[in-house]
Amino acid sequence: MSVLRTKSIEQSIRETDDPDYALKKSLSWLDLTVFGIGVIIGAGIFTFTGKAAKAYAGPSIVISFVIAAIVCALAALCYAEFASTVPVSGSAYTFSYASLGEVVAWIIGWDLLLELALGAGVVSQGWSSYANLLLGDLGIHLPDALAPRTEDNPAGQLNLLAFLLIAILTALVAWGIKESMRVNLVLVGIKLFIVLFVIFAGLAYIKSANYHPFIPPAKAGAASEGLKQPVIQALLGFTPTTYGLGGIVAGASIVFFAYIGFDVVATTAEEARNPQRDLPIGIIASLVICTILYVAVAFVITGMVRYDKIDPDAALATAFKDAGKAGYGTVISCGAVAGLTTVVMTLIIGASRVLFAMCRDWLLPPSLGRTNPRTGTPVRITILVGLVVAFIGAYLGNHIDLEEMVNIGTLAAFTLVSVAVPILRRKRPDLKRAFTVPLSPVVPLLAAVASLYLMLNLSIETWIRFLVWMAAGFVIYFLYSHRNARLAGRPKEDEVPSLTST
Repeated sequence: MSVLRTKSIEQSIRETDDPDYALKKSLSWLDLTVFGIGVIIGAGIFTFTGKAAKAYAGPSIVISFVIAAIVCALAALCYAEFASTVPVSGSAYTFSYASLGEVVAWIIGWDLLLELALGAGVVSQGWSSYANLLLGDLGIHLPDALAPRTEDNPAGQLNLLAFLLIAILTALVAWGIKESMRVNLVLVGIKLFIVLFVIFAGLAYIKSANYHPFIPPAKAGAASEGLKQPVIQALLGFTPTTYGLGGIVAGASIVFFAYIGFDVVATTAEEARNPQRDLPIGIIASLVICTILYVAVAFVITGMVRYDKIDPDAALATAFKDAGKAGYGTVISCGAVAGLTTVVMTLIIGASRVLFAMCRDWLLPPSLGRTNPRTGTPVRITILVGLVVAFIGAYLGNHIDLEEMVNIGTLAAFTLVSVAVPILRRKRPDLKRAFTVPLSPVVPLLAAVASLYLMLNLSIETWIRFLVWMAAGFVIYFLYSHRNARLAGRPKEDEVPSLTST
């Protein structure tokens, strides 16, 4: 009954044959790459570039994106090794169950639910800002109480556009994974066209003066005082600042949100046709492509508009409108609406697959995780995730800033997955690994240290919220999950014996 009991790789793979919990294997490496691009390119380009440049780093936000990408690349190598070795739904949750033990797997699973559900809700708000801007261009104006809450509309209470988006996408995800991917492919194509359009069209409107100073001088700021200050500043006695070198690192911690996505690819491992080959390709290719595009867009936008004049809610569209190209702004708003749609959809898929894996292990009620014979998807879980995301996007996000909560959840998962790679290698050197992290254990440990350092650059307030969320998770684990898990040795009625044996 140890909380550190582990689940063998063979058992995890064997359980995928349970007909009540079987997912369709229909995804190719191209599907996975597009899936990763679909979720990575979104809020980072369309919303967070402007927010982070204005509040943290100025034009040097370009460097922040590079730093975040390096951390992600280190972690991506670890994810690629695990995903190709353990091709089972659940991503970091499943990996840690096989290497670090059940309680750590629970921590990561609970943590991933925070990352993915909150991420979907936060991005739906970015989507609603662009959609509302587009409706305004068409002469349609929502009542202030139902419109997105922004600096220009502090009266927003219920975000109607975000709610409608989540309701439609939840229905689509419940309908089927392949159908969701077809829609994703079309929308990703539109999104990539818009991103390339921004880069090449924006080059003509760059003013070199906007890059000076490239790294704005550090200064004290109210946003970095009290509970708003980064933990590392409080621990080491730094003077709270924005901009400067500290601002670049803080900016990297914020724009890290832009890279969540390659880890979501791993949550679909069980639905890949050839996971040993396709998962590493999908994870690494999507990260490389998106990093190049992020850096290019950040460079263009901070060159078009002085960093302290950037619109944090719709940076790209507003930049072109300020340059006298309102028509371009409308095109970009259309692309942002399409692009952010794919992000919300893929995060909903990721959250539902992590929850599905936890239900199949009986850490949560197993009846929730059963797949629908017709759709091949966990419909009950998908609807539950949709309801939670709708509450976050339509209401909670209007009243609380949640971006940093998503980042700390992601970084915590990266840290534990990176540590788990050398541990599993030592425990199971006999496992066939289609992809291996080079220079292990050095690279995995670097990934863990870098992720932890970025976590320490997040605010004290974010850490307090994160610890409260994790405390709630521990209560559920010890009151229900630990006693009812498959590994507790209490098979349910009609349970296949092999699924509970070790």
